[in-house]
Amino acid sequence: MVSRRKIVQVFTALITNLNLRGFWTGTIYRGVLKNICVPGLNCYSCPGALGSCPIGSLQAVIGSIRYQMSYYVVGLLALFGGLAGRYICGWLCPFGLIQELLYKIPTAKLRWNKKNSFLRFVKYAILVIFVILLPAFVVDFTGLGAPAFCKYICPAGTLEAGVPLILTNPQLQAVAGVLFNWKLFLLFVTIIMSVIIFRPFCYVVCPLGAIYAFFNKISLYQIKVDKQSCTSCQACARVCKMNVYIAENPTSAECIRCGDCVADCPVKALSSGIKAVKHDQVQSLKRS
Repeated sequence: MVSRRKIVQVFTALITNLNLRGFWTGTIYRGVLKNICVPGLNCYSCPGALGSCPIGSLQAVIGSIRYQMSYYVVGLLALFGGLAGRYICGWLCPFGLIQELLYKIPTAKLRWNKKNSFLRFVKYAILVIFVILLPAFVVDFTGLGAPAFCKYICPAGTLEAGVPLILTNPQLQAVAGVLFNWKLFLLFVTIIMSVIIFRPFCYVVCPLGAIYAFFNKISLYQIKVDKQSCTSCQACARVCKMNVYIAENPTSAECIRCGDCVADCPVKALSSGIKAVKHDQVQSLKRS
């Protein structure tokens, strides 16, 4: 039976890539909707993409001559993160869906655990270095910085944009060189790793996930633990593919709010949803 989350993931991937004509014409939609950032990682240059990727947009403005920071993009990220945190990763990100579908391929599997959990910090380094510092400070003779993460790393962009455009455009095929081969190699590694371990790009690499991780503790959408009902059976820890013990740390930065722990809790001590505003908070707001 297809889960509700999977239906939402597929619907989100389709609705953000409705320019289906672009896939067989090899063209990119450049209409008014491209001024809007989608919440998940979905490449601007994907032939089907109607909106812009927030990471690509952030780099583009940081690396421009006229601006140092995009308050529009930062504001949207703060809005998305404040509302949902990494719920966006678990439910609304097309590249997350692709990784999960690859993980369903029958083969031996690995798990995230304490021995490899240090890898989760890599995405924060990538956010700082490739999304912020390199576009801002490594510039060409015109003063423009390159979108370093998109240019040198992002396998989502290679899969969603690079490969479809190369296949349909002979001119691009003629100029594809070492850099594109490097990106294909990273995509190949990501695909292989996604087959044997759950969402490796999200856990290790994704700078958008790193941004939303900062909001997991304060976002309106939360997983709640009823401490009186919880028996510390660790069923939630065993079912979690992101190496989170949610009963102990319900606001973990690695939790993508997939809901597997909530569904598997034998005593129903876990619940999820928009957190309620306490009565004293309401009164305080009224007084102010």
